[in-house]
Amino acid sequence: MSRELRVDPHVKVLDRTVVARAKARGLDALVYAPHFTRLPAIRERAARFSDDDLLVVPGREVFAGTWRERKHVLGVGLSEPVPDFVDLDAAMDEFARQDAVVLVPHPTFATVSLEAADVERYREQIDAIEVYNPKHLPAHNRNALELAGRFDLPAFGSSYAHLRGTVGEVWTTFEDVEPTEAAVVEALRSDGPRRVAHRPGRTHRLRCTAEFGHLFYENSADKLYKLWKGPKATNPYHPAYGGRFDDAAVYPRALHERSLS
Repeated sequence: MSRELRVDPHVKVLDRTVVARAKARGLDALVYAPHFTRLPAIRERAARFSDDDLLVVPGREVFAGTWRERKHVLGVGLSEPVPDFVDLDAAMDEFARQDAVVLVPHPTFATVSLEAADVERYREQIDAIEVYNPKHLPAHNRNALELAGRFDLPAFGSSYAHLRGTVGEVWTTFEDVEPTEAAVVEALRSDGPRRVAHRPGRTHRLRCTAEFGHLFYENSADKLYKLWKGPKATNPYHPAYGGRFDDAAVYPRALHERSLS
């Protein structure tokens, strides 16, 4: 009998409660990709919460472009950190240099996503398109599924969980995949058999409503204040990047001065 692996390919939260919930909902693996966090910290936390029953794979959702017109791109299988607030070309070039898996979360959604023209431009580099997550309204899911079909790209679904209770509401099942980081990365890269599924019923709809409501915080004055202070860890001018992304930064260095001190 072939082995099936149930993966939630994009979550923002990770602690003991999240791990327990993921296991209770039958997941084998999570991809943990929090905002404004450098890859070494993500990788360390992922390792801390992985065990024989649940694999946590590190990922990085990069904010390419300005806050007003940002494009989220999810990289999995990265070996080096990639900063936020660089132009999209630079982010995609860096993913290519590292041979990372490139996933498109919530396509054409609000002002935080790749549009159809972006998908067409990077079609050969993109590995899969998200066609279902709880922050989507039904029309968003239909549009995403149509986009995946138009460009003949594999689909994936995730909880995109910003709230602990949403973890495991959506998953993608892969066939004949071992529960290792390398195997999950290659499964996300491949066009092999997969199925996108979500929990049914009223509770699922309530979870979706809660996640959609969380968008108001995500785009609130509090978040804008955090941007103004400068995302310390993923600032493109941070010394950890050795100046490699200075020319690709979409904001002037002065905006991030506080995070450099």
